[in-house]
Amino acid sequence: MSYLVEAADAETLDLRPTTTAEEVLRNVAIILATAKGSVPLYRDFGVSQEYLDKPMPTAEAMLISSVKEAVEDYEPRASILDIRFTGNATEPAKLVPIVEIEVKEG
Repeated sequence: MSYLVEAADAETLDLRPTTTAEEVLRNVAIILATAKGSVPLYRDFGVSQEYLDKPMPTAEAMLISSVKEAVEDYEPRASILDIRFTGNATEPAKLVPIVEIEVKEG
């Protein structure tokens, strides 16, 4: 079964998950919502912000790479199936990744 996760989900997900899938979804949402370098004593955690101020095609490629790397490093129970971006009418140049994952059992 696949799930869609985005950074905004970190605000609404249960912080006391009862299943492995809920825990993995929460963790991936938190990874997406965290800028790399923003967590004291855990500076490598999160998604790199190096894509900022780059041309859109370059920024998308850099963000996809950073998301894949962060999820693989910090939530190995998630397998990324796809990463796409949603548009925002008020901020058309803002990249909001939506990550499709599959939860690995076992």
